[in-house]
Amino acid sequence: MKVTTIGTGYVGLVTGACLAEMGNHVVCLDVNADKIRVLNEGGIPIHEPGLDAVVKRNVEAGRLQFTTDVDKAVNHGTILFIAVGTPPGEDGSADLQYVLAAARSIGERMTDYKVIVDKSTVPVGTADKVRATIADALAKRGSDAHFAVVSNPEFLKEGAAIEDFMKPDRIVVGSDDEQATLMMRALYAPFTRSHDRLFVMDVRSAEFTKYAANAMLATRISFMNELALLAEKVGADIELVRRGIGSDPRIGYQFLYAGAGYGGSCFPKDVKALVRTGTEHGQSLFVLNAVEEANERQKRVLVDKVVARFGEDLAGKRFALWGLAFKPNTDDMREAPALVIIEELVKRGAAIAAYDPVAMSEASRLLAQTPGVSFCERAEHALADSDALIIVTEWKEFRTPDFDRIKSELKQPVIFDGRNLYEPALMKTLGIEHHAIGRGHAPQGV
Repeated sequence: MKVTTIGTGYVGLVTGACLAEMGNHVVCLDVNADKIRVLNEGGIPIHEPGLDAVVKRNVEAGRLQFTTDVDKAVNHGTILFIAVGTPPGEDGSADLQYVLAAARSIGERMTDYKVIVDKSTVPVGTADKVRATIADALAKRGSDAHFAVVSNPEFLKEGAAIEDFMKPDRIVVGSDDEQATLMMRALYAPFTRSHDRLFVMDVRSAEFTKYAANAMLATRISFMNELALLAEKVGADIELVRRGIGSDPRIGYQFLYAGAGYGGSCFPKDVKALVRTGTEHGQSLFVLNAVEEANERQKRVLVDKVVARFGEDLAGKRFALWGLAFKPNTDDMREAPALVIIEELVKRGAAIAAYDPVAMSEASRLLAQTPGVSFCERAEHALADSDALIIVTEWKEFRTPDFDRIKSELKQPVIFDGRNLYEPALMKTLGIEHHAIGRGHAPQGV
């Protein structure tokens, strides 16, 4: 099939590359000329494991192209994915200006039947706005070209997006057009050969499904983080609690890890947008408001632990910080807990020596104006002359470090373990003062 993706960000690029991998002829459009130049020169503007190989293979096969030419892109695709950004507005609502601009561009140029697919994460009712925008553009041209608007939300995990797309656990298609539904089934057939994972529903339910999924996952994270704070008070170990409740098949183990809070481009934005949608319809979402509030508090939990150990005035203190990206296997620092932690520590006079396997460039850009922050080429380089080590992101290389070196390099053997990577009992035997999340023990008599 001939496919166009509008937007070459995380969703658009992964979608285009994976569809090309299955034999489709895909043109990826972006108005950012620098991004298209990088792609045409063989570069990848985002960090996603395995994506570079898929892009390279399909560009060489002639199935994947990148362009800034809107006319070419619209005319090429029978199926056009809108995969542009929907940043949150000041009130938390999703900003649809880029989605509607893409729809307008399609309506101003299309001459035959098109299936326009909302791939961006958008509020319920967006398909109606896209449909109206395209219809208005066609009417102004006096064109009677037919089209359908479909909702096809993405469920990709950053760091595992290629595998998620190639082996999806579900594909949601919201469509009220029979021809469009058949075309979407045909497009996704190679990804569901073992058994059908494609769910067809009405458009609004499909739009809602995306927000509901992310809100549920965010809720699980904030719920466990709240329990972790209580576990510290009562002397329970949240890791043992996680195993105990996760063994219940109705609950399961995923997204039950206590930590330093969630971040990224999806959960914070989508929770805010869903809360805003509720407000617009006179429906208060008490649980999600609490989820958001709990997460903001959780991003400061490590700071509270540092302050409790070293005092409110951190002038003259230096901390090694491992992990800047909001999660492993990505360089994405949007809403990253590390940003909050660094800001709060610097505000109290501390210096930070930071390291991340892939997010250093992005961190340097975001923290360029933040005093007292330096970046190290290797994790162990951050340790020298630091008063303690703070772990924020659970990269694999942090799981079994050289503890003897940590002890010898730090001024004192103190670790603030924001992802519960290390067993408290082991740390005690190694002579390391270990501050984890929800793994403390209440004093005797409690």
